Amino acid sequence: MNKEVIELHPNAVWKHFEMLNEIPRGSKKEERVIAFMRSFGENLGLDTSVDETGNVLIRKPASAGYENRKGVILQSHLDMVHQKNSDSDFDFDTQGIQSYIDGEWVKANGTTLGADNGMGVASIMTILADNTIEHGPIEGFFTIDEETGMTGAFGLKGGLLQGEILLNLDSEDEGELYIGCAGGIDSTISDSYDELSVPSDHAAFKVDIRGLKGGHSGMDVVLGRGNANKMMTRLLLELNAKFEIGLSSFDGGSLRNAIPREATCELLVLSKDVENVKAFVAEREDVYKAEFGEIEPALAISLSAISTPEKRMSSEYMIKILRAINAAPNGVIAMSRDIDGLTETSTNMARVLIKEGDVKVLFLSRSSVESRKEALTQSIESTFALMGASGIEHHGSYPGWEPNPDSAILATMKQGYDNLYGKVPEVMAIHAGLECGILGTNYPGMDMISFGPTIRNPHSPDEKVKIDTVGLFWDYLLDTLKNIPAK
Repeated sequence: MNKEVIELHPNAVWKHFEMLNEIPRGSKKEERVIAFMRSFGENLGLDTSVDETGNVLIRKPASAGYENRKGVILQSHLDMVHQKNSDSDFDFDTQGIQSYIDGEWVKANGTTLGADNGMGVASIMTILADNTIEHGPIEGFFTIDEETGMTGAFGLKGGLLQGEILLNLDSEDEGELYIGCAGGIDSTISDSYDELSVPSDHAAFKVDIRGLKGGHSGMDVVLGRGNANKMMTRLLLELNAKFEIGLSSFDGGSLRNAIPREATCELLVLSKDVENVKAFVAEREDVYKAEFGEIEPALAISLSAISTPEKRMSSEYMIKILRAINAAPNGVIAMSRDIDGLTETSTNMARVLIKEGDVKVLFLSRSSVESRKEALTQSIESTFALMGASGIEHHGSYPGWEPNPDSAILATMKQGYDNLYGKVPEVMAIHAGLECGILGTNYPGMDMISFGPTIRNPHSPDEKVKIDTVGLFWDYLLDTLKNIPAK
């Protein structure tokens, strides 16, 4: 644990955050953090349980004088996105996150920080552990696998939670209250191809695209950042238009909910064209940098000689798959007509893996309009059906969260923020998959709000949390609990 981070205000929240960051907790690998949270609740002498899905529930009775208040569920997810820089040898399965202070931010050394959603988890832990805080009946509810399938939220059964109000601590802009979110769906494209031998008159190169910012595929999609998969495909098609090239492999992106920052491929070119190909790639790097400008200042494309691979795909198949990837939708599809600046519909071409005769292309599509989400998956399907892909699946669909501007807890929290900070918080919807939409299906009528401290660049190694906003968020959370109305 970083002692300097622990000393930040509020100390107890940062201490619990550092404790949590000692526990590996990647999505679908939450066994250790589930055990950690169970032990945490039991050691406090609180009613602690783990449901059959793996969600952890810790109940704490009301403090003296607050027994008649409505019950509040404080909810966050235990898992975090595991992303690291390509030059990092960090092992998420065995090492704790290495946080440090950089000016007004806390960051991690070459990896994601886990502030999404570790700051929410740490805040709930602090409330559960501190008997001086004034509150009504509390349920600390910690879900699993939010980042790659919302498995915990989907697995929650009706009747387990007792509270009437749910505070989701998983938003990323202090001073904003979220009352709605987008739904989402995964698409997986599969195909296969016959491999051919590599002609003797070809040289082999590894092409790398690096330095893109990446980020959250929902919240950051509106920023116009580069997608390494799309950029690599464009480069290969441009090369093919000028030279005779071959392709042995293509590996880009990682997680569905992260904008691809990096991509690599094994490129084959005629030996006589090597110098011209190098010059062309350098020229295209300059073109792409000019197109993105300050959005992607660290963009870099490199070409390095490698041993000639044994196999390649046919020229016909290479063109077919590259054209399909190039034509497939990616990025913002539509903006909201109701809320200025809000993305309504988008998709992220998150992963492309073409290797040893197999093809996988993964998408995560989001929309606050269910029919638009369905239409977008049809566009993806149509693109790859035209090239004759053998497998096209859509799965993991989850609903959005319909805003309720007449929410009682919203009115309470707007007034509370004004009392604390002399201004009314912004009321927003978010282009991301908060669990509230799913949780509400088994608990209709649950009054829900999502809020949190300011976090930037989640789902990337540039993730950071703004230090002063943690204190603002914490004080606001305590004020909210103190002013929950009576039953």
